[in-house]
Amino acid sequence: MKIISQEQIKELNISPATCVQWVKESFALKETAQLPAKISLHPQGNDFFNTMPCILPAPHNYYAVKIVHRIKGASPTLGSDMLLYNSQSGELLAMLDADWITTMRTGAVATLAIQTFRKKAPHTYGIIGLGNTGRATILCLLESEPDMPHHIILKNYKNQAELFIQRFSKYNNVTFSTCNDTEELISQSDIIISCITETQELLCADNSKFKKGCLVVPVHTRGFQNCDLFFDKVFADDTAHVRGFKYFDKFKQFAEIQDVLSGKSLGRENNDERILSYNIGLGLHDTVFAMKIYELLKSTAPQIDIERETDKFWV
Repeated sequence: MKIISQEQIKELNISPATCVQWVKESFALKETAQLPAKISLHPQGNDFFNTMPCILPAPHNYYAVKIVHRIKGASPTLGSDMLLYNSQSGELLAMLDADWITTMRTGAVATLAIQTFRKKAPHTYGIIGLGNTGRATILCLLESEPDMPHHIILKNYKNQAELFIQRFSKYNNVTFSTCNDTEELISQSDIIISCITETQELLCADNSKFKKGCLVVPVHTRGFQNCDLFFDKVFADDTAHVRGFKYFDKFKQFAEIQDVLSGKSLGRENNDERILSYNIGLGLHDTVFAMKIYELLKSTAPQIDIERETDKFWV
């Protein structure tokens, strides 16, 4: 079994644009992969452990399971690990630190949703929540569209807006402004990206603040339940993950992102449609990322030999 650390993964220097491409490849496998809905357990309060299994179809022949947890007070709050198997032999191939995988595939999925459902340019982006998920999303967006100008409004929180702007100071395809009020940010934005991990309230209860033609991408799904009721179209990366939403049966029109990518369903049809894209996160993306990383590192990653019985045994 190989042990693959976050440091080894980071040393590969996988580009954010490559992450977006891997996500596209992942969605193309969705119909033939075995992908049950994630299992979410809550040890206390809003803390959770999510278990996310997936089997990739032949000729890939990988099975992986990721466990991601959010524990209030932990540092970092979010953590994740993966096990990768050969699905034909049952051999455990690798244990991977999945924090980088989770962050970058989440940003890449959000970017793909933005590129798929936004209206025609020009665009103004508004982003709420400026942690690693927000950074990963903007990294993927800017590096997969190096020749497209982007203007991004940041919702001020502590000193995170300043740090965010500093992080992207070397990119010449983006400009920034800041805003103190969520409703003001939403009213000025064509694409609204929310990367906050927890809220018990609507982020903008005034429906009139959402411009015609806007796209809302709530990366962690929270705070936009009012949009479920009046937006023209709702998309998600997997139906099973949103079927339990309170207003699922009241969506005006719903389809999966992969159905749009494959041409089975229509995405945006005009510049006036308000669109909501729920990207819950799929074990499919994690498994494809783990497969790609394992194949890049299997010859150099540390090996741990596990002694196993090779014959049938009796107790």
